[in-house]
Amino acid sequence: MKLNGSEIVIECLREQGVDTVFGYPGGAILNIYDELYKHSDEIRHILTSHEQGASHAADGYARSTGKVGVCLATSGPGATNLVTGIATAYMDSVPIVAITANVGVSLLGRDSFQEIDITGVTMPITKHNFIVKDVNKLADTIRWAFQIAQEGRPGPVLIDIPKDVTADFAEYEPKKPEPVIRSTEYIREDDMEAAVRLINKAKRPFILVGGGAVISGAQEELTEFARKVHAPVADSLMGKGAYSGENELYTGMVGMHGTKAANLGVTRCDLLIVIGARFSDRVVGKADAFAKKAKIIQIDVDPAEINKNVMVDVSVIGDVKEVLKRLNARIEEHRHDEWDEEIKALKEKYPLKYNTEALTGPYIVEEIYRQTKGDAIIVTEVGQHQMWAAQYYRYPKPRTLLTSGGLGTMGYGLGAAIGAKVANPDKTVINIAGDGCFRMNMNEIATAVRYNIPVVQVVINNHVLGMVRQWQTLFYEERYSATILNDAVDFVKLAEAMGAEGIRVTKKEELAPALERALSLGRPVVLDCMIDCDDKVFPMVAAGKPIDTVFDQDDIQ
Repeated sequence: MKLNGSEIVIECLREQGVDTVFGYPGGAILNIYDELYKHSDEIRHILTSHEQGASHAADGYARSTGKVGVCLATSGPGATNLVTGIATAYMDSVPIVAITANVGVSLLGRDSFQEIDITGVTMPITKHNFIVKDVNKLADTIRWAFQIAQEGRPGPVLIDIPKDVTADFAEYEPKKPEPVIRSTEYIREDDMEAAVRLINKAKRPFILVGGGAVISGAQEELTEFARKVHAPVADSLMGKGAYSGENELYTGMVGMHGTKAANLGVTRCDLLIVIGARFSDRVVGKADAFAKKAKIIQIDVDPAEINKNVMVDVSVIGDVKEVLKRLNARIEEHRHDEWDEEIKALKEKYPLKYNTEALTGPYIVEEIYRQTKGDAIIVTEVGQHQMWAAQYYRYPKPRTLLTSGGLGTMGYGLGAAIGAKVANPDKTVINIAGDGCFRMNMNEIATAVRYNIPVVQVVINNHVLGMVRQWQTLFYEERYSATILNDAVDFVKLAEAMGAEGIRVTKKEELAPALERALSLGRPVVLDCMIDCDDKVFPMVAAGKPIDTVFDQDDIQ
């Protein structure tokens, strides 16, 4: 049957099972929006307050479900406003498809009104991108984009469609989506044998879990693997929930703000098994001092990550879930009682701690954990509050912490929380922000109100850019350059002005009832929690230092 380009776009989205898109219309994409209007009973469109909010919402939708998130934008500034969200998804391997429109084919390259070479702009931050100048290629391009976004190591794909292509006609034949096959083609028998030998020989094994274990859905296989190896487990920020934070083998997060037990465990082990992690600088600190006493096994789906940042002894390349399934069938069950006792002693000697007399970030996160019983989707912005959320909320399941790990995007959380809540209407979704981050995209409160998306926005408000101030305090002799937010912005009034509920918390004893009320209202809420401007995130490792130099407030004193 003959359809125009806009009809083909919508039909292909329906083929892929897309039920929600996030976006913002404009002149070049009007044909697609007109067709979307006709299918509003099948595909829900969420009009965000800004295109960046749309890209983050698509990201939150994808991270919380494992499905592809979709966002739309018009040409020029509409397309460029997606860029930060696309880069965020790229750094954290999130499958989104961004569909942009452009000026007509005959106007390309002429500096036409709202023209931008968005494929050129996004080439370094997409897994692949396309500009479709022939309507006959449109359907297959969209199908290919969804396939690329999901297969292997997931990531964002952008499709740019000139306006005349959205109006041109072509033959369209519906097709079922190709199944996404788990990547196993690079799993070699020699690598598996080498890994099994090292595991069976180890006396002090340690497991480090990254975001790849979350993406592959390997929670059950990972739990079984840790039990059989009988090894303590730590995670990166992106690996939260792949291994339950409530399990007795769990030691906490590794790296710059990792626990002392986890950092020292990595440093003292004789075998480090790294599962779906890429050895980020925030995890390894000084790379040539990382896990120097250990043999290292790296399991990852992406061959490009092997020996990129840290040299390893054995690598197994393939989907984490599939690799662990095969390893579990081959490794022996072990006991490492002395090592187990050493790690337990480290956990007892160096627990996470904070000032319990005042309202603080850690106390707020622990109260959120207590009231949600660990059964919520926690979204964060970037900074001190992000680290507190990683340290003090014990994530028992994967896809329950959504945060910008690789790019560190301030302004990510609120859009992502909206996307996650739309995708998981029966789940409690809470975005934890600092006041600096909240300002970045707080306009998305209006989006949540417009569609009555009942996200709870917790602002940990210290009237400063907290993490930057922490660095200025510790490493810049308290020269607080451009980090003090001593203005008169009132987030409670702002929430009310946008139609949300605003609640202020100034004392520790006010938090529990305020949070209980926020969770019970069933509408968007902004909880403005006042903490001291000099509260810090500890433990900490100075940038570029070995992770066993981890220190806290006691060490400073």
